[in-house]
Amino acid sequence: MKCEDLKTPNKLPIVYSKKYSVHFAGLEKLHPFDAAKGKHVQQLLCTELELESGDFYSPVEITKEQLLRVHTPKYLKSLKWSFNVACIAEVPPLIFMPNFTVQSGYLRPMRYQAAGSILAGKLALQYGWAINLGGGFHHCCSYKGGGFCPYADITLLIVRLFELEASRVRRAMIVDLDAHQGNGHERDFQNVDTVYILDMYNAFIYPRDHEAKSSISCGVELKHLTEDAYYLRQLKRCLMQSLAEFKPDVVIYNAGTDVLKGDPLGNLAITEEGIIERDRLVFSTFRSLGIPVVMLLSGGYMKSSKRVIADSIVNLQRQGWLAVN
Repeated sequence: MKCEDLKTPNKLPIVYSKKYSVHFAGLEKLHPFDAAKGKHVQQLLCTELELESGDFYSPVEITKEQLLRVHTPKYLKSLKWSFNVACIAEVPPLIFMPNFTVQSGYLRPMRYQAAGSILAGKLALQYGWAINLGGGFHHCCSYKGGGFCPYADITLLIVRLFELEASRVRRAMIVDLDAHQGNGHERDFQNVDTVYILDMYNAFIYPRDHEAKSSISCGVELKHLTEDAYYLRQLKRCLMQSLAEFKPDVVIYNAGTDVLKGDPLGNLAITEEGIIERDRLVFSTFRSLGIPVVMLLSGGYMKSSKRVIADSIVNLQRQGWLAVN
């Protein structure tokens, strides 16, 4: 489906489905990830922006054929074994669950979120921006998953835009501000000069993928407990450097909130105000130049993450960066 077929009156280019939520007999509570983060953010946005569920776009589940545009058949076949999925999801008891339960409770919701990222990419070309209340599986590449990331939605999104919107999208930039290195998309786009990767991450936590680092065009390796002032100063520098070196047709913004102070996995020390300013910097930088922005939620492992995400989106809307073209 081309982008011009998607725009619907009275809808905002925010993508969400109730089928995003992960559930497998309570075992999802063994992982710090909020398995229903998208649902919680959507509910907060409905309250703050006076929206209804019908004001959001909803994706259909991504098909095997679409996944095969990026993923190897061997990798997709490996997901039929619960042991392999348990390693990716970082929930060891999944090993003992039948695979049909793993498929319905974990992989199917993730396929919906991956489809949401692709849909958000198409919508961003139409509206100038789009937000998927999920996705951002930046540790997964074409042949390997990990870090709670079973599908390479960022790669899938970019490849689909390159294929379906070749006249409009020839060059893409990834701005990855999750606390962890985005080694999945970095592996997928090694030696691809039409994709530029800006990655700021804690260098002392998972995944420490030194081979994938060669794909980073503009990178900042942060130390534990990095605070707002240094973080935002480095971000401003990187955004300016990136635009000086590369002119993107679309920007994929991986907006992880695991940079929050107190997050058990990110181990940085960015305040809620710092995240709101971070998101404003990214959107204002590219939107002011007419470059479409696709925002994905990615990581964030504190209960407060959903509130920060919603507050940041509301701030972007009130400042005019989420105006509809």
